[in-house]
Amino acid sequence: MTCEGFSQDFILKENMNKDLQNYKWHLLSFHDVLGILNTASNGLSTAEVNKRQKESGLNILRRQGGDSAFKIFIRQFLNPILFILIGATILSFALGKVVDGIVVFLVILINAVIGFIQEFQAGKAIQGLTKFLPEFVTVMRDGEQRNITASELVPGDIVLLQAGEKVFADIRLTSSKNLQCNESILTGESLPAEKHTQISDADAGLADRKCMAYCGTLVTSGTAEGVVVAIGNNTEIGHISELLQTTATIKSPLTKSLEKIAKTITYAILIVCILVLIIGIFRNNSFIDAIISAITIAVAAIPEGLPAVITISAAIGIMRMAKRNAIIRHLPAVETLGSTTVICSDKTGTLTLNEMTVRVLWNGRQRYQTTGSGINPDGKILRSDSGAEAKNSEIGELMLASVLCNDASLSYNDGQWIAVGDPTEVSLIVAGDKFGLNRSEISINWPRLDEMPFDSDKKIMATLHTSPEGKKIIYLKGAPESVIPILKTRNISSDAIEPEQIRKEVMELAETGMRVLAIASKWLPSEHADLIAEEDLCDFDFIGIQAMSDPPRMQVKKAIETCHKAGITVKMITGDHPATASIIARELGFKNAGQVITGRELQLMSPEQLSEAVKITNIFARVSPEDKLNIVKALQAHGEVVAMTGDGVNDAPALKRADIGVAMGITGTAVAKEAADMVLVNDNFESIEAAVEEGRRVFDNLFKSIIFLLPTSIGLGLVVFLAVLFFPSEDGVLLLPMLPVQVLWINLITAVALALPLAMEAMEPDIMKRPPRIPGKTIFTPFVTFRIILVSLIMAVGTIGLFLWEYNMELARGTDKALALSEAQTMAVTAMVLFQVFYLIECRSLKYSASYIGLFSNLSIYLGIGIVLLVQVAFVYLPFMNHVFKSSPLYIDAWGLSASVAFSILIIIGSEKWVRRKYF
Repeated sequence: MTCEGFSQDFILKENMNKDLQNYKWHLLSFHDVLGILNTASNGLSTAEVNKRQKESGLNILRRQGGDSAFKIFIRQFLNPILFILIGATILSFALGKVVDGIVVFLVILINAVIGFIQEFQAGKAIQGLTKFLPEFVTVMRDGEQRNITASELVPGDIVLLQAGEKVFADIRLTSSKNLQCNESILTGESLPAEKHTQISDADAGLADRKCMAYCGTLVTSGTAEGVVVAIGNNTEIGHISELLQTTATIKSPLTKSLEKIAKTITYAILIVCILVLIIGIFRNNSFIDAIISAITIAVAAIPEGLPAVITISAAIGIMRMAKRNAIIRHLPAVETLGSTTVICSDKTGTLTLNEMTVRVLWNGRQRYQTTGSGINPDGKILRSDSGAEAKNSEIGELMLASVLCNDASLSYNDGQWIAVGDPTEVSLIVAGDKFGLNRSEISINWPRLDEMPFDSDKKIMATLHTSPEGKKIIYLKGAPESVIPILKTRNISSDAIEPEQIRKEVMELAETGMRVLAIASKWLPSEHADLIAEEDLCDFDFIGIQAMSDPPRMQVKKAIETCHKAGITVKMITGDHPATASIIARELGFKNAGQVITGRELQLMSPEQLSEAVKITNIFARVSPEDKLNIVKALQAHGEVVAMTGDGVNDAPALKRADIGVAMGITGTAVAKEAADMVLVNDNFESIEAAVEEGRRVFDNLFKSIIFLLPTSIGLGLVVFLAVLFFPSEDGVLLLPMLPVQVLWINLITAVALALPLAMEAMEPDIMKRPPRIPGKTIFTPFVTFRIILVSLIMAVGTIGLFLWEYNMELARGTDKALALSEAQTMAVTAMVLFQVFYLIECRSLKYSASYIGLFSNLSIYLGIGIVLLVQVAFVYLPFMNHVFKSSPLYIDAWGLSASVAFSILIIIGSEKWVRRKYF
């Protein structure tokens, strides 16, 4: 590779950053990279930096400007149903119906505020990305080291890295000494990645590009030097930022269903209103009366209380989920969980503990296993064949060596264990604790004289100690392929273990997805210097091996089994190695755990192949952010409702795109949490299963609320429509059973107070034994349609009948017409409220009777009924309410008659349930 195409001063070429993106830096030698970027090990000059900064800009993550708060607020009014209510408000004010207009406007405003809060909060997902650029960095400029702010970096800068520092740009390494980087936010890998300067393979994914250090990652050990190849939005983390900005948020299934309902109701109301207007004029009603009738129809037929019921019911579900370690950030996510058909889960930390744990030990003769997991040293070491506890003499030296040849530490503070150091070394310390070896005490008795730090090339670490008897010994640990060549050669008189026997054991353990370390020792003569020399690295005695892994959370296995019974497919999408992913999947009971597709294979697939692959494959490994996003999109194209878990920046686009994004509360980055709809407090997959269960409960109860509210609204509309068709006009005024403001009273106040207690209903016993609700399926099933029609007719006929009865009775008593009409309207409103009270009892279950599910299993039902009856009494008797709502006091016999007629709905619907259970 040459510098062809670049001018001498480099930055005179237009679109510099765009051109640099065309290079695959991990496929080029660092010498070629330096040449392309026209830089050297002594760094850029100040003048050159200034030129490049003008062309490339600052090293910051730029984001597209989002909608203003005002624009988001205005958008809440762009709803077909609200158009009708806004029109009704304007007409009410124009006709002098000020109270009616104010009440309708308040309903519109409340709904708009709720929608604004939800959408405004959802727009913050990208802001957290800027937190990943640290403030200062060490670079070479003008031939000397300088500390500069990270935003000043330009392509071609020579950067110096050391342990504990964050990486602030994408860097091609030019030199490295034992460098390891934690890249979990980009790759999902729990272990630090070892780095070097050699060219990577052509098909290497992000996790396998060992010669690169990426922006946003953390240097955990070692030192390195490298050249900046990408800054700002051109980095890998910047690419994720752009993906996040361009990724659309998917609406929840219920939201989609409600939008369809809203459009249907809107069209139906407009048609009916126009029809009512024409009929009113045809029947010689005044134009104003005809308009008031149309407004009343519109207000009656629109279930104004439904948005409030949905919001509050979801909020109740949120509180329940919080008790089960799932924090919901966006209200629609509550209901979406209940419709989930596929859960795409990350492996590390969600399905596993994200804590390396020694699981198997081998001393050349026997295998031993450990109990317990994670950094908590509670547990034991057992003989794997008999289950008996290990004896000190059998593996004592193996445990001693792994504790002494170790730089990690473990301490207990404020009720929790705190680990410091490389996760692999921490696991050895924990295993020593299980065996009964305290590192602090052992270190005193076996003081360290010298050490040879871990070398990524040699892949070994060695320490020199003095034994309690004053003898000198070297303990060494490292990769088996590095340790085996320096062991003693076996002879006839030696009891040393055959290298092939060690390799066989290592291979068997590695095939189970474990990371294997070999441990050896070498006694030195007492006159040996207190230093480890290169010539000492030979003729070691083999002590044993320790195999470790990130163990699965075993409670997750039951949760996955429950999901399978509920008809939910669980898929693993991880940045980890395919073999490791497959083994964990088998342990946890994934279906088709042996079939694994890598990110590289996904990228080579055609859209058709990808679409087919995501249907039949449940394990995906070594995936990139784009891969995760494409998997989610492909599943959604099949009509699946997808829940996606993640914790890193690399997961954010997929989390945002998924129907329900689930971020980790403990290990999750700020970006992942902002992009997600739900955050798991304990990072445990089991909490997802619990949240799905709660989501189904929320949907069941919301569905009951809809089945309760829609017939009420349609019944109200039917009352007015029948009046326009058949009722007379007296003195030029149309006889209406209810005024618009009275209709709003029923729809908003009583309907909400009665529907909300349904959100408290207990779970159905088979809630996790039935398949998910079919995505896109209309809620207007034949049963729902029949129920709505039946209940609407019962309410409308009963209410109209009582209105006419009361009106004619009062006229017969000689009551003034205006007062008689007010009393009859008040009775009609009371009757409709009582109809709802009795119908509510039957809505507690759509299949069973109230006595079957328990009359007192949901006491909030009776609290709601009590509140409604109390406010209805106020509606009837309080002078203030009489003035606002044009109501009048009623005699006690009017209440009794209304209750008797309304009770009929409980008998009719109860009979309908019995028929369906018996014959359908």
